Amino acid sequence: MIGLDTNVIVRYLVQDDPVQSAAASRVFEDRLSAENRGFVAAVTLCEVVWVLKRGYKVRKPGLCRVVRGLLAAEELELEHRDLVARAVARFETGKADFSDYLVGERALAAGARTTLSFDEDSCSCDLFESVE
Repeated sequence: MIGLDTNVIVRYLVQDDPVQSAAASRVFEDRLSAENRGFVAAVTLCEVVWVLKRGYKVRKPGLCRVVRGLLAAEELELEHRDLVARAVARFETGKADFSDYLVGERALAAGARTTLSFDEDSCSCDLFESVE
C-alpha cells in the first residue's frame, strides 16, 4: 500500500498543472492497483473536498461524485470507508460541510451519543447538538 497526499489526488482529479498532473496520473495509472492500493486518510479526503470546493469552485453535486468515485475505486483504500459513505450521503442532502458529517459519523462510531457544535448547519443533522 502507498499513502496518498491531498495534492497528488487533487492534481490527478483536476489535471491543471502539466508536470504535477502527469506525475500524479502515473501514480494512479502505473503504480496503484487492486493489489497495491493507495491509502487515503479521512483527513486527506476532507482536504480534497475542501480544496475542490474553495480553490476550484466545485459545487456539491461534483464533490459528491468525486467522493463516490474515490469510494468505488478498487485501487484505493479509504480510511473509515463505511463512515465516508454515510457522510457523503448526508452531505448530499444536508446543509453542513462534508467534513462535519464525517466528524459526526466518526464520533457516533466511537460511541458518542452526539457531537456538540456551534455550527447551525451541522446542528440541523441528528448527529449534532447545539451548544447553548
